Amino acid sequence: MKYKQRKKALILLADGTIFYGKSIGKEGTAFGEVCFNTGTTGYQEIFTDPSYFGQLMVTTNAHIGNYGTKDSEVESDSVKIAGLICKNFSFEYSRPAADRSLEDFFEKNNTLAISDVDTRALVSYIRDNGAMNAVISTEVDNVEGLKKQLAEQPSMNGLELASKVSTKAPYFYGNENATYKIAALDIGIKKNILRNLAQRDAYIKVFPYNAKFEELEAFNPDGYFLSNGPGDPEPLVEAQDVAKQIIAKNKPLFGICLGHQVIALANGISTYKMHNGHRGINHPVKNLLTGKGEITSQNHGFAINREETEAHPNIEITHVHLNDNTVAGIRMKDKNVFSVQYHPEASPGPNDSIYLFDEFIENLKK
Repeated sequence: MKYKQRKKALILLADGTIFYGKSIGKEGTAFGEVCFNTGTTGYQEIFTDPSYFGQLMVTTNAHIGNYGTKDSEVESDSVKIAGLICKNFSFEYSRPAADRSLEDFFEKNNTLAISDVDTRALVSYIRDNGAMNAVISTEVDNVEGLKKQLAEQPSMNGLELASKVSTKAPYFYGNENATYKIAALDIGIKKNILRNLAQRDAYIKVFPYNAKFEELEAFNPDGYFLSNGPGDPEPLVEAQDVAKQIIAKNKPLFGICLGHQVIALANGISTYKMHNGHRGINHPVKNLLTGKGEITSQNHGFAINREETEAHPNIEITHVHLNDNTVAGIRMKDKNVFSVQYHPEASPGPNDSIYLFDEFIENLKK
């Protein structure tokens, strides 16, 4: 165990509430929307998930870093969270397969993290008062200055972030001799989604967030995919236009999370910022088509309007979240289009929702 002097640190919430902890090494300040994830494992996947871009992540699991990090278990090319807030940070790790400690991983990615925080009290406060902007900092004597800087941070409501995490140029993934070709719009795509599609005999061309439909169509794909991603879906008008054109051509289309919200917006269904969002690996969802329950991995702060979805003549709700009855999946009655508000590729132990990729491939066959 490393014994070293660790600087005092703080979390300052937008409403002025302060919690204290200690820096794990790196000093500085980081701003973002504070939110929490209830997963007991999978911290490396959470930290590198593009959907978490711009968020200060509170982990409810008491021990973070205890199994280190492994280079192959990332969801993107870098850490995407704005910073980490945890209870107990493990400087040592015990997993033989790990490549490095979480401390070294954060150092390599220049990520600020603070531990020794009363995360139970902090999560309880966020649950009651909602996800809000916050700052974590080792400048504990500069509270007034931090308050001024925090007041200038943009709200997540209305914030477009897909452009910050999307690929700058198109690229290919998988076997070019595969049976199926898929054009994927990257608005924050996770690597494991690409792995799941490639495992099902698909060759994928991944396009930047602002690509035109004509660019995707030129690949001559069998179907289209709209990825997960961070921020508010409403400002993504280019992605919505792409979705509208795919739907108009009646091509197979599958959307996950942010892609699901974009498909809803393309159909005139509005979205809204949730009080807290869903972030964890044990969220219960019911498939209304089969009557079966699914334990799912979720990560989203926005949802689609249930009343508008129910009133839409061409949209059917296929999945609902059993904790709060929010819409967890839809399909178009007259088109080859469906989407879900959770992560079938994450497989948090149970593989309950992995069948959605098989359904997409079946749609390509048709």
